[in-house]
Amino acid sequence: MAGIRIAPLRPMPAVRDALRILLVETVAGGGSVSFLHPLSPETAAGFWDGSLAAAGRGERIVLGAFEGDALLGTVTLVLDMPENQRHRAEIAKMMTLPSARGRGVASALMREAERLAGEHGRTLLVLDTATVEGASPFYEKLGFTFAGEIPDYALTPHGVMSGTRLYWKRIGAAAPA
Repeated sequence: MAGIRIAPLRPMPAVRDALRILLVETVAGGGSVSFLHPLSPETAAGFWDGSLAAAGRGERIVLGAFEGDALLGTVTLVLDMPENQRHRAEIAKMMTLPSARGRGVASALMREAERLAGEHGRTLLVLDTATVEGASPFYEKLGFTFAGEIPDYALTPHGVMSGTRLYWKRIGAAAPA
């Protein structure tokens, strides 16, 4: 993982373009991140415009993994929670370029998201991943606990009905010793 840098993303044209390409490629490859294939570049760009605007308002943190100037992956830490849930954050939109998989990019993104969640006073992380071709083993390896599965939750990008698996992890002061 040498040479990979993790940083919060800002709404700049080059970043927006790299995120758009990453999202389109992720969906085309079957990544279940709320979109159906084929995903238009305009729809992908619109999603990232909204997500980066929310980051600018402090509602979330969008992280990028870079090698030089090349964006290899991203994850979003959603901080905007209801008043009675300010102790938790949600992990969303974990994506890694197919050419960068197996190099520790996703793990590095998750470590930084967890660190930032702790800095924001969060003690619980939650996430979900598709049952069909999801990333359950990855999240379990990182210490997330399986909470349950909801059947028929959403379509995969290629139109197959899939359940979703829910996970949680205590962090910071709430983490088990």
